Amino acid sequence: MFDEQSFEERYRATDALWSGRPNTQLVREAADLPPGSALDVGCGEGADAIWLAERGWQVTAVDFARTALERGRAHAETLGAEIAGRIRWVYADVTAEVPGAEFDLISAQFMHLPPEPRRQLFARLAAAVAPGGTLLVVGHDFSDVAAGAHRPPEPERFFTAAEIAESLDDGWDVVVAEARPRPAAVHEGHDITVHDAVLRARKRP
Repeated sequence: MFDEQSFEERYRATDALWSGRPNTQLVREAADLPPGSALDVGCGEGADAIWLAERGWQVTAVDFARTALERGRAHAETLGAEIAGRIRWVYADVTAEVPGAEFDLISAQFMHLPPEPRRQLFARLAAAVAPGGTLLVVGHDFSDVAAGAHRPPEPERFFTAAEIAESLDDGWDVVVAEARPRPAAVHEGHDITVHDAVLRARKRP
């Protein structure tokens, strides 16, 4: 379930829920962007936020799991005051509010909500992108289920990049909208190919 209590339980059950590495598609799509203000939606333990801060971004990292935020903040502090000072850790539920005004980059990685809450969230995020800024939305492609990847058995929670692109108005230029393959390890070290739905769009000035 995509709720605060469930995620808190998942974080508290292990010392590190995620790999500690930034998401592959964020690195690929944001590496060439000039640093500015960024919103990391559902930041988890902070790997994406830290990666952005290391590249000069001023990051608002938001999550509704306090344990994840505490881990992210602690990790950033080990990297020194300069990096830690570029990240604002915010406890909030982005399905209800977006903390802040406008951002030069909004990154939403693997936010798999039911259709109507998802539509509302992505519309809210698009509205919070500054003119000239970038919206990056990444999710699991539904083909991953057939490939043997561990995915929720709830098809309504999956989306395509084209679906998100079509929801944007005429004020956007779609840079990328595709299902992008990448290797992934599953049980017993067996490698499979999974696909990420990747939407990168730029809001016209």
